[in-house]
Amino acid sequence: MDTDVIVVGAGPTGLLLACELALAGVRTRVIERRTEPQQDSRALTLHPRSLELMDLRGLAPRFLGLGRTVPGWHFAALGTPLDFAALDSRHAHTLFLAQARTEALLAQRAQELGVGIQRGHTLTGLRQNEDGVEAEVRGPDGDPRPLRAAYLAGCDGARSLVRQAAGIGFPGTDETLTGVLGDFATVGADAADLAAARAAGVLVAPLEGGLTRFVYVDPEGMRTPSQVPVTLEEFRAALVRICGRDFGVDRPRWLSRFGNATRLAAAYRSGRVLLAGDAAHIHFPAAGQGLNTGLQDAMNLGWKLAAEVGGWAPPGLLDTYHAERHPVGRAVTENTEVQTLLAELPLVARYRRPATALRTLFDELLRMPEVNRRLADQVSALGTAYPAAAPDADPLAGRRMPDIGLSAAGSDATRVYELLHRGGFLLLRLAGVQGPHPDPYEVPAIGQGPRITAVTAHAYEEHPELGGVREVLVRPDGHIAWATRSEDADLRRTGRDAALGAWAARATR
Repeated sequence: MDTDVIVVGAGPTGLLLACELALAGVRTRVIERRTEPQQDSRALTLHPRSLELMDLRGLAPRFLGLGRTVPGWHFAALGTPLDFAALDSRHAHTLFLAQARTEALLAQRAQELGVGIQRGHTLTGLRQNEDGVEAEVRGPDGDPRPLRAAYLAGCDGARSLVRQAAGIGFPGTDETLTGVLGDFATVGADAADLAAARAAGVLVAPLEGGLTRFVYVDPEGMRTPSQVPVTLEEFRAALVRICGRDFGVDRPRWLSRFGNATRLAAAYRSGRVLLAGDAAHIHFPAAGQGLNTGLQDAMNLGWKLAAEVGGWAPPGLLDTYHAERHPVGRAVTENTEVQTLLAELPLVARYRRPATALRTLFDELLRMPEVNRRLADQVSALGTAYPAAAPDADPLAGRRMPDIGLSAAGSDATRVYELLHRGGFLLLRLAGVQGPHPDPYEVPAIGQGPRITAVTAHAYEEHPELGGVREVLVRPDGHIAWATRSEDADLRRTGRDAALGAWAARATR
């Protein structure tokens, strides 16, 4: 084998997946058809769960140091914002950070971990058998360069050649609506003017480098196919129709049209080929969920694929990638379709009055804290929970582990996420709130290996979901594999052994 895993695509999803694999000791090679990193940024945000993922690996300060936090977000561009600040997270905000910056930070991390990123290399085909995958790659000089690997991950976007070559279906709906974005170096408008543009339904956002982004859906041009190039004249005319003026936009850095085609891969895995990010799901960029969903795909897949390559995966572990992430992809595509409909209908003359009333109703519902919280949990991905492995599992099983503060003997960590920086499992025994440093944790009966950190700790922060929890097994992606509230030591040991066997048995030997 030339390498253990080939990752096709050096966008955020592919780069994070490569980082996760390399952190686990997997030989990983990224191939990317572009010769240079992407400079333009369609996505501009990292949502709370994505920031938590970076925190799980000790990377959050790098991202937070370059972006701007925003406590509220939107649903279908309604007037009442989603209150991210009320969410249960140390990162209860969106980070306004251009995609190009996110890619650069992840590429830097990948290089630190020894990942080879081969730019100017294009995948032209692939074949797989029970032993591995052979990728047909064309290098910068045009010569074919076959590569062999145990597995191949397609993170190569909406038109994924990996998906097509693997014969994975991509059902869904075709484009019926398009929006337009433009990044401008010159804008002749003050803050009040830009506020008026936003009130008219135009998204206006400052970008680094002195650029300003405008995004709109024009009733007269919303059926224009996304392949049709955008001109400066068209952009100005659309702003005049929507807002009454063009705000002096000039010197465009980037003009682009995007559509609402919505598709979800029929399978996230076909043998030794796997899909993540836009290769697995596409949708209208409502609430900025696309890039974030891809990052969460990568985090779920990374440790499972590393376990398979490393030979310590329990039977069926890699299949849980599709079982857990495909329903999330479906939920996101359905969520964005609802938001797109709420935004589109008022633009159609015959639906304008009832659609406006519908938006008003949704806006009123968002003022209800329980409704706002539910949609905020969904868009932020903090509410993502995977199915429990056992029918009698604790309600925490499958949910994300809260990042509670800890006090543990022999450890410098002061919170849960710091114990997950190395990308392994965490077996945590909670010895109550506060109190003196506990004695070292008794080694679990199944044994302890380099991929599992076992710690006894006092929590110095109470958390309602953790009330009465005595032990918890946290997966490398920060989700809970198993938890128990039992006071019976023998029952705890039996449950612990079963959980370790189901999720990480060979990792302990």
